Amino acid sequence: MEYKFQAEVKQVLDIVINSLYTDKEIFVRELVSNASDASEKERFSKLSSGATSEELNIKITTDEKAGTFSIEDAGIGMTSKELIENLGTIAHSGSKAFVNALKENKGNLTDGLIGQFGVGFYSVFMVADKVDVYTKSENGEGLHWACDGSENFTIEDFNKSERGTKIVATLKPDYKEFASKDRIKAILSRYSSFVEFPILVDGEKLETKQAIWLKSKSELTKEQYEDFYKFFTHSYTNPLDYLHFKTDAPLEMNALIYVPSENPELMGFGKSESQVALYCKKVLIDPSPKNLFPEWMRFAKGLIDSSDIPLNISRESMQDSGLTMKLGKVVLKKFIKHLLDVAKKDADKYTEFFKKFGHFIKEGSATDFENRKDLSKLLRFQSSLFADGSYVSLEDYVSRMKDSQKSIYYAVGIDRNAIEASPYIEAFTARGIEVLYMYDGIDTFLMGNLINFEEKNFESVDSANVKLDDIPQEQKNALPSEKVETLKTWIKETLGSDKVKEIVSQGRLIDSPVAVLNTDSITPQMRAMLKAMNPDAPLPKPVVNFEINPSSDVIKNLDNLRNSSPELAKLVLEQLFDNAMLSAGLLESTTAMSKRLNEILAKIKA
Repeated sequence: MEYKFQAEVKQVLDIVINSLYTDKEIFVRELVSNASDASEKERFSKLSSGATSEELNIKITTDEKAGTFSIEDAGIGMTSKELIENLGTIAHSGSKAFVNALKENKGNLTDGLIGQFGVGFYSVFMVADKVDVYTKSENGEGLHWACDGSENFTIEDFNKSERGTKIVATLKPDYKEFASKDRIKAILSRYSSFVEFPILVDGEKLETKQAIWLKSKSELTKEQYEDFYKFFTHSYTNPLDYLHFKTDAPLEMNALIYVPSENPELMGFGKSESQVALYCKKVLIDPSPKNLFPEWMRFAKGLIDSSDIPLNISRESMQDSGLTMKLGKVVLKKFIKHLLDVAKKDADKYTEFFKKFGHFIKEGSATDFENRKDLSKLLRFQSSLFADGSYVSLEDYVSRMKDSQKSIYYAVGIDRNAIEASPYIEAFTARGIEVLYMYDGIDTFLMGNLINFEEKNFESVDSANVKLDDIPQEQKNALPSEKVETLKTWIKETLGSDKVKEIVSQGRLIDSPVAVLNTDSITPQMRAMLKAMNPDAPLPKPVVNFEINPSSDVIKNLDNLRNSSPELAKLVLEQLFDNAMLSAGLLESTTAMSKRLNEILAKIKA
């Protein structure tokens, strides 16, 4: 008998065929989801009646010669009335109606249902000229539904001996690829690896895994978590760590988040991309959803499965992208708390994590305002107090601060040796003040954005704003104060106000003769970054104070030299200034230094 679609259904078919789905392969996922639902209903029906349910599976058959794709289940099947309701009425869902009935009567067993038969079924018309549906319910007669995508469909009696539904799609010439066994297996591996029922493709059983994220943590072993990670990420190594949890409020979800064993960005493979997928009841919705996590979480792998996801007419896109962000926020809070727990309970394990992924924690501390307070507790740095390179937290540092100390001091350099060879650390060492050592390229950006921790501001050791208490010892054999002031005036006149803002001798230097103190808002590291980004763009000259050490033999000799040999003294002063600028990372060119050094050597008399 011939039937006519509702006018709206024809419009839906046109939309589905022409514009709804960007990927035509989605139809495979939709049909498998429907077959899984039908099988779940049959299993529930048997359990409700006390009967034993037979083993159910989903069979897919491809025929490249005939150009057909077929999918068959032994599920609950459909009656003539259900065929008309499910396939002829706009957006009607057999699964949805079944779930509603369960909620009203039983209130359970809804988690296994993943499809919406009506609309999801229509996706097959994207690739098919003709679709035949052969179905039989438990006590009903066999029926044959057929449609060529026009406004009409037919339903006829059909001699079908076994319960269930079989769909045969006669593919359009442009989509014969979906009659290929290998193509279908690849699609199923991508979208349907965790369907509850075994899937056979041309008689070959597809490799699937249990959806372990839906199980209780008490049911799972470490080996199961590791095996699943390897299967899910196609990795040969075990994860460094993982977080598995379930929530019912404010959103219902199951999440399994892994930390990989290695950081590909450290290995030079470029910027990572998020690999936390979004699932709805074991069916892949989006392998890399946007707005799920902030950018710094891109190292994580795993999945989030939520039945709360509101889908629009297709399962391919979500109506409410804001929900994605809400899911991400819940998982992110849990993940940060997990890292804080690891850091507290297993310092060695957290240190291993931070050595590999600390760059991301720093990035998050600098950019993620909502989570900055907790993320900053996860930061780790080497310290001047521990020669073995042990990592310390900001909380550790603050707990050791002297009563009079107002700031957290840090030094940036290429490595520990370079920092400790600079003239800046000696003032802090002499006073017993701890300094954090920072070698990572992102550290300057971090300090510029983090600003403070527990109301303690961060200050760089090379900043002119640093004010230190006097050292409780006399400076032996230092230049008399009147000579110091005269020397400072000469230095300022010789170097010029375009090079230095102020000449100081405040006693920060212990062994080094001179140092420049940055008074500019642009740090040396920021200058290097800006120069690398735009080599041709000129940068303003750095604004510095020039500190001299009146106890240094170099400075005392310079004072003598300015009287006995003013020309040589000028060259020596300029060399000392460039040495200090070089040590501070503020000297753009060393060409003049080499030429000047030759002049100095030529003027030295044997």
